[in-house]
This record gives sequence, structure tokens and C-alpha cells, in this order.
Amino acid sequence: MERTKVIAIFGATGSQGGGLAHAILRDHNSPFRVRAITRSASSEGAQKLKELGAEVVEADLDRPETVEKALEGAYGAFCVTFYWAHFSPEKEKQHAETMARAAAKAGVQHLVWSTLEDTRKWIPLSDDRMPTLMGQYKVPHFDAKGESDRFFVNAQVPTTFLLATFYWDNMIHFGMGPQKGEDGSYSLTLPMGEEKLAGIAASDIGEAAYAIFQNREQYLGKFVGVAGDHLTGDEMASALSRALDVPVRYHAIDPEDYRALGFPGADDLGNMFQYYRDYAMVFLASRDLAGSRTLNPNLKNFEAWLTENKDRIPLG
Repeated sequence: MERTKVIAIFGATGSQGGGLAHAILRDHNSPFRVRAITRSASSEGAQKLKELGAEVVEADLDRPETVEKALEGAYGAFCVTFYWAHFSPEKEKQHAETMARAAAKAGVQHLVWSTLEDTRKWIPLSDDRMPTLMGQYKVPHFDAKGESDRFFVNAQVPTTFLLATFYWDNMIHFGMGPQKGEDGSYSLTLPMGEEKLAGIAASDIGEAAYAIFQNREQYLGKFVGVAGDHLTGDEMASALSRALDVPVRYHAIDPEDYRALGFPGADDLGNMFQYYRDYAMVFLASRDLAGSRTLNPNLKNFEAWLTENKDRIPLG
């Protein structure tokens, strides 16, 4: 099949965008062509995509004119922001607005925006059960994305709002995997109490986005949540024990203790886990497992992800 429709992918060398790019490039019957948007076309990730058949275009979200040029002639766009690169919700909102305006100007016919809930709808700033951060957020990296939904609505871009969730890949790249204690045992430390955590393989978010692009009319204008599993801390620890062949126990701590761990973003993540815990039914319901697998029948559960990635998880 001739690939006639260009899907412009922000973050194409990252987890979510990369998952989408590879899903399209693997499908030889796809009607879509990949336009990988990156800050550096010479990067290793960009060059690998080019070798696979992607068009690689440089753009900088801090330079709106480059974003407009990158979206020219695109049928669709996958938009994602990069909070952990700068820790600035204001910059994240600015980048989202830049993409929305550029997509409207380019006449993009279907945009998938990787977003999250604005937690302030459930935990107002006046609610002292959770500390307010930066003067106006509860979970900054959630709230900025949720607040940014309006940019795509106001720009009248045909949009599907894709609700991501906790990446199991954080155990590889973010130090959230089992940690070795002084007694030699391993612990998975999360402030989740007995509630279940919705998780997903980061690349599967991109796979879900591909399914959405393939079914435009079904998902246009909707919020679509995805997850590969809903597991308690004990269930995750048991799966890790089997996969890593070391005993791992779940160590439940309070969110305030997690916030006090002191690493960059600990306060944000502590609030995030508190939101996951205190509003578990709301969060899990919006990421229904059956619906997620209807969207992507090949969606990995936690055990399948561990089978593929167990050797990449550092045992600290």
C-alpha cells in the first residue's frame, strides 16, 4: 500500500513517539508515512528512524516557526511534552499551545495529544491533604498537561486525548525498581498503600496512538485511557521476584515520606502517587484494561513486559 498520509510525530526518538513511529514503520500495509520531529536530526535515534524509512525533520518547541514548518502538509500529528527535561509546567503549557496553534495553521486533520488529568479537579489548591507545589499545582506534570487540553480545543484541531499512565520503564531509567537493603533483601518502595497502580510499557502508548489514527471517527474528540495492568504493590513485587529471581517485597510508605526522599521531582511524584492512591477508582476506571486491549490486542501486561526487560532493570 502506498503511504500517502503524513503523521508528524513529536518526541519520535523518545518512548511514546518512538513507539508510534516504529508501529507505523513495521506495518507495510499502513497508509501513513512517518515524519519524525526532533531537535537533532543527527542524533543516533533520528538516524535509526531515517534508516527505517522515516522522514526526519528538525524543530524546536521554543521556536514556533520551526514547529509550523515541521507540520506543513501533515495529515496527522502526535503531540507530547517533555516535563522531565525542564521541570517547568509553564514551559510545558507553552509548548502545548505552540503545537496546537501550528497544527491548526497546518490544517492537521487528526491530532493525538498525550495528556493526563488536571488533578486540581479532585484536589483543589485549598485542600491541605496534599501540599500545593509552585504556588498553583498539586501534581505539576499532570496539571500542566490537563490544563493544556484547552489549547487544542480552542484551536479547533480535530483531537483525540490519549491518557497515559505510569511507565514500567521507570524501573529501568528512573530508579524506581527494586532497591537492595542493608540486609541484602530487595524492596519495591511506593506510597500506594493497598491500592492498585495502573501501569504500561511506554512503547505501548505509541502503539495505542497508532490504533487511534487508524480509527479516526471512532476516537475523535474523545478521552482514551490506556493501561497494560492494574496491580497492587504486593502483586508487582511478586512478579518482580519471579522475573528477577531474587526475593522482592513491597515497602509501602506514606506520600509525605516519598516527597522527602530529596531527588529532583520527588515532591511532584509523591503527590502523583498520592493521587493514584486516593483516587484509584477514578484513575483506574479511565484506563480500563478491556478497553485498552480492544484498542491494542497486543498490549503487554506487567509479566510480559518483565520477560522482555528484566535484564535491563538495575538491582540497586
